[in-house]
Amino acid sequence: MSVLCLFRRTKYFGPYQRDLAEREMPQISVPSEVGKTLYLLAKISGAKRILEIGALGGYSTIWLARALPRTGKVVSLEISQKHADFAKENIEKAGLSSLVTYQVGNARESLEQLIRQGEKFDFFFIDADKPSYIYYLEKAIELANPGAIITADNLLQSGRIFDEEDQGPSPQTIRKFNRQIATDPRLESILLTIGDGLGVCRVKEK
Repeated sequence: MSVLCLFRRTKYFGPYQRDLAEREMPQISVPSEVGKTLYLLAKISGAKRILEIGALGGYSTIWLARALPRTGKVVSLEISQKHADFAKENIEKAGLSSLVTYQVGNARESLEQLIRQGEKFDFFFIDADKPSYIYYLEKAIELANPGAIITADNLLQSGRIFDEEDQGPSPQTIRKFNRQIATDPRLESILLTIGDGLGVCRVKEK
């Protein structure tokens, strides 16, 4: 399925960016090449349960939900009720409401709750506050089924990770995150240079 074909099937991607601007929401959705990659990775992996950390307007959620079987589920964590409400509108327009559940609130608290409930997932997409990425990675590994795929966006930070003099909280954390996924014995990982850098990790079977 081509990117254009997928856009036409959902019938809302054209006005999506305009709607973000009208609602004064940040223009930070994943680019189409990252969305398509997420779709293919989730589809190829056979994922049935997906956890997304950071929803914004639901753009990436739709790519992920499209990859699921009818009995699948995306659980999307979003701190902003405003963003979650907009995402739900877009999910409904795409005809995917039965496949997506939103949990609104602090992602750290939501992740701890999922762990207490004994939840497990086959696929993860991390695209939230960058200073928390290492924490999110650890929790994703804890929630992962053996062989699960963990993906994370913005790992190039628009090139800021290569400037060691840039000690902002986001590039500092992402440098550590990139080193961790490259060396963590629990993971097999690669950093794809598409969009702003997409990390793809596989959780090894114990």
